[in-house]
Amino acid sequence: MFDQPIIMLDFETTGLSPAMGDRITEVAALRICEGRIVDRYVSLVNCGMRIPGFITQLTGISQRMVDHAPPVAEVIPQLLDFIGTDALSAHNASFDAKFLLAESERLDMAPQYSQLICSLKLSRRVFPTLASYKLGALASALGLKFNGNAHRAEADAEVSAHLLLHIGAHLRKTYRIANVDPSLLASVNRLAAGKVPDFLKKQVPRAA
Repeated sequence: MFDQPIIMLDFETTGLSPAMGDRITEVAALRICEGRIVDRYVSLVNCGMRIPGFITQLTGISQRMVDHAPPVAEVIPQLLDFIGTDALSAHNASFDAKFLLAESERLDMAPQYSQLICSLKLSRRVFPTLASYKLGALASALGLKFNGNAHRAEADAEVSAHLLLHIGAHLRKTYRIANVDPSLLASVNRLAAGKVPDFLKKQVPRAA
């Protein structure tokens, strides 16, 4: 499962919108391959901005922590190099992707990932009866444990990675799909929820 690498990304930020001037304060990128996390890039980020009090209260990331962190001009090139052309995933992927693009464009750079996979959208389509699709609620419902504090990038990325692996295992078991690859997950992302079961049943010939 996932013999083609997928990078699970999570940012902590000063707010919700790079278009409104919000910046990244922490990043975690975990490479998933062959059913496990095989590599990771994790860093606090000095974005040159004041950290709002409510962000410190939510995440535990203080002004002092980011003031002593590597500058964004160092972190983003390293992050883009780590991601390369692998598939990229995140929980609520549009949020992290817009920050990745905005921070890259500030440095006249561009992400090169092959496709974007949203574990939140996947969860809604694969587990349609759950009460909530927030990361903490999903982790609780599916028996996934946080290794660290929620709302810190590495802990959130790690539980999101295990969520993606859980989804892959569920598809293999339920639909007997041997080759759960990034392209299949991206295709499920694009479908309306009601069309997902029939689509997945058609993937059975892929099974070994």
